[in-house]
Amino acid sequence: MPIRAPERTRRGRTRAAALALAAVLSAAVPGCGGPGPADRGAARTLGAGADTGPGTGAAATRQADGRHTEAALRAAVRRLAAEGSAPGAAALARDGDGTRFASAGLADLRTGRRIHRNDRFRAGSITKTLIATVVLQLADERRLGLDDTVEEHLPGLVRGRGNDGRKITLRQLLTHTSGLFDFAADQRVARRLSRPPTAAPLTPRQLVRTAVAHRPRFAPGAAWHYSNTNYVLLGLVVQRVTGRPYAAETERRVLGPLGLRGTSFPGARGTLPTPHGRGYAPITGTGTPRDVTVLDPSAAGAAGEAISTLDDLARFFGALLRGGLLPPAALRRMRDTTASDGRYGMGLFPVRLSCGVTLWGHNGQINGSYAQVFATPDGRRVLAYRLNTEARPAAAAERALLKAEFCRT
Repeated sequence: MPIRAPERTRRGRTRAAALALAAVLSAAVPGCGGPGPADRGAARTLGAGADTGPGTGAAATRQADGRHTEAALRAAVRRLAAEGSAPGAAALARDGDGTRFASAGLADLRTGRRIHRNDRFRAGSITKTLIATVVLQLADERRLGLDDTVEEHLPGLVRGRGNDGRKITLRQLLTHTSGLFDFAADQRVARRLSRPPTAAPLTPRQLVRTAVAHRPRFAPGAAWHYSNTNYVLLGLVVQRVTGRPYAAETERRVLGPLGLRGTSFPGARGTLPTPHGRGYAPITGTGTPRDVTVLDPSAAGAAGEAISTLDDLARFFGALLRGGLLPPAALRRMRDTTASDGRYGMGLFPVRLSCGVTLWGHNGQINGSYAQVFATPDGRRVLAYRLNTEARPAAAAERALLKAEFCRT
């Protein structure tokens, strides 16, 4: 979704804020807006040209290959920062040969501090992968069914203006095929996320009520459209089924067992835990970047609230895709993109590189932060990267970073 330039009228500024919020809480594989169209069940292809497949390398050349890939990662991160509108960028890669980290630019324009490997930042919609994992675990335990309706777990909440929770299933929430309006496109919510907290936090039910005050985009199951409302509802379902808030249940089931100590759910806290750099509005022209580090996270909720580190995100996606959090059948469901014509599974989406490698991951965009994680299907190679603004990096630079890590020759 494009972010339109703010207009001079108050109405124009409000509309621009709403459009910006809808964009920064979206899933956006390289390309504009959300996950792009693809053939049914197929991953989208990135890049073009005569890239060769990833080389396995003989034992005698492994050390040289490691030096080459580390240098390639550093160069790709420098390009990511140089060609985008972010003050700084960083990436962390994990595979059987160890972990590599590279950064470029600045984490804090006032002090000149660089981005550190253990810096906390807002992970945005990567939160959805955490929530989807918990929901699929509960389904595997038969504490809920993916074909349960929203009404069965949250009676009376999704009603009015053509919305009917009796006709929407949890499966449709997970795959963004519910048709529900995206609360992030509502102007009132946009205003909340675009400034520091000044009022009582928004509750998940308030976010849902905001969404159902709008007519649905389509009948449940009739099409695909990315909507943050789906995952806020899933967070409420997790609480209804377990008796614990989604944040506490995710901590118990995912963060704790994996030792992800840098990942948290801020709730009503508008600041970041230490250590951290700053988050900035996109740099345009010659103006001074605006610091947007402090914001109201309640306007994102289970759709985009999480704070994390590159290390934690890489470890989480690696463990998930290796089968450490879900049994094989549940993981297959998570990667089934049939309902979305290849765009999106359940908290994951696929990307196919021009060298023939298919990756699975998710991105997150929220004020002051853009992050993305991709891994090979077996979870053995993972790349997590971030910028300290919500603006997406240049498509060619992002493509070069992915190819540098996953299209080794």
